[in-house]
Amino acid sequence: KNAAYPAAMDALKEEETIAEETKLRQNKYLNNVIEQDRRPIKRIVRSMMGFESFNSARRTLRGIEAMNMIRKGQVKGIEQGDSVSQVRFIESIFGIAA
Repeated sequence: KNAAYPAAMDALKEEETIAEETKLRQNKYLNNVIEQDRRPIKRIVRSMMGFESFNSARRTLRGIEAMNMIRKGQVKGIEQGDSVSQVRFIESIFGIAA
């Protein structure tokens, strides 16, 4: 394991950037879960590699991430698989019917 991680955590705690009770969890399984979560996004973005600017790429990726969070039920008040509440939520934010 990388010895720099504990030193970085100590520095962040001293600066009060993160809470003192924050624990560092180094776990390959969690990293793999995160990478697997990104797989569909990579597939979608690969076809859009011709972004005109950094800002357009950033906005597009944020939108893709937001839609995935909604779909996975990671937004308060929206259950995973509840397409009706997902549509209502998108409609209320953007003022459009999805």
